[in-house]
Amino acid sequence: MRPRRGKEVCGARRAAAIRLNALGVAGVAPRYGTAFVLWIAVPAAAERSPTSAPSAQTESDAPKPSRPVYSNSLAIGTRVSPDPPEYVRSGAQIAEWLRDPRPERFNWLEFGIEHNTRFEHRQNFYPAGNLNDDRFLMRSRAYLGLREILDPLRFGLEFQDARAFGNSFPEVTRDLDENEILQAFTEVYLKDVLGREHPLSLRAGRMSFDLVNRRLFARNAFRNSTNSFDGFRLRAGDATTPWEVNLLAVQPVAERVRQFNRCDERGWLYALSADLRWLDPGIRFLPYYIVRHADGRDRTVADQEFHTIGHNVFGRIGASGFDYDLDAAWQFGERRQREVRAFALHAELGYSFELARQPRIAAFVDYASGDRHPRDRIDERFDRLFGAAHTMYAPTDMFIRENLIQPGLRFTWRPIDKLTIESTYRAYWLASDSDEWRPTGIRDPNGRSGDFIGHGLDVFAVYRLSRQITIEIGYAHLTAGPFIQNAASRADDSDFFYVQTTLRL
Repeated sequence: MRPRRGKEVCGARRAAAIRLNALGVAGVAPRYGTAFVLWIAVPAAAERSPTSAPSAQTESDAPKPSRPVYSNSLAIGTRVSPDPPEYVRSGAQIAEWLRDPRPERFNWLEFGIEHNTRFEHRQNFYPAGNLNDDRFLMRSRAYLGLREILDPLRFGLEFQDARAFGNSFPEVTRDLDENEILQAFTEVYLKDVLGREHPLSLRAGRMSFDLVNRRLFARNAFRNSTNSFDGFRLRAGDATTPWEVNLLAVQPVAERVRQFNRCDERGWLYALSADLRWLDPGIRFLPYYIVRHADGRDRTVADQEFHTIGHNVFGRIGASGFDYDLDAAWQFGERRQREVRAFALHAELGYSFELARQPRIAAFVDYASGDRHPRDRIDERFDRLFGAAHTMYAPTDMFIRENLIQPGLRFTWRPIDKLTIESTYRAYWLASDSDEWRPTGIRDPNGRSGDFIGHGLDVFAVYRLSRQITIEIGYAHLTAGPFIQNAASRADDSDFFYVQTTLRL
């Protein structure tokens, strides 16, 4: 057990701050939140209400309806992690695996263990000064949850240990996060308060989860460490209900390499989002509103308060085989004493062939604005907040949703049942040639180096040997365009190769 330095948990002052800020969100709810929920709930309830005379059959005698499964977006990187995490199994499943004669007795328990080992080879890796490196990354997770037996109270605890070996790069929190509590929450869960099988829940504590489409708020899948947040999450509905609303008041947890993580006491994130699944079988509409606030008086963080408002709509176009995904977000407010005016867009159109191996081809474009004039009073760079980046913008992790234009083509197919292969071509431009190529730090403030970064090509394969074992292999190549050739210290192409195994209990 390593010693804790300083105060490792946010104490009474932080708890009071959470309560006050939660009340602040609640103060907004009568003005906006209640109408928002009613706008979603009333049409859905009307749609479910019977139009014929009631049956003589009682509710207890009526057959229990099956839980619907709604279609998800096929856009790259948008698959939302389930709750609890995918590697978690119920006690009944574990007991059945152990051949217990009455496995249903343990359905109140949730438990899972996952270990991930990845070998990486990077050549001319620009964010780290063009270094070459071979290294191993390891991440272990364990989850324990209690449900139903103490309802309405439920509990969840998740442990994570992330390490790097043979690493030539500087030690950073995206690679290292040793012996940490990723989640520790208490939940009040009301199963049927919004209708049959339509729950309402309130979580308090430390949490890690995906929100909307993962582009602004994500539980990292490929990255060795993982985003987590301290605070409150009010959730109306779940992944199987016709509609779902999330209301958040959380503080980001600051990761530290070899010390226990602590919440950012000067930073808050408030979010209101919805997922409307009852509109049409082929359409899902997800509006969202996020406020990022940080008090920069101690200069440990930037002084900022800006707002992100947007919507994501996706679905399938009848039986044509076509699918689409459109996500647009606007940011406004203040950051570092500059006015924020930023915009981001993702548009994708895909086609799935009616063949046995489920091939799909998709064309997409991403745009995230950059700051055109760094010395003026307007900041036009889009802030990706806590969004994912790995598969959405490149497996090399040299691109994020800031100051970027990215058109591309993606091909996916399953040559056999357990094997999925994906290949993607991308071209990269800076949205503003005088702003930074994030996150490499390369910049030409005069804009004389051009705006074309280069071409990217990646391919990876995932083989699911069993539920317990998954093997993944991938390769990505980036050609150096005029911006790299003129603004970087070297102009070599970049390569990234990895092999990864995931083991689950």
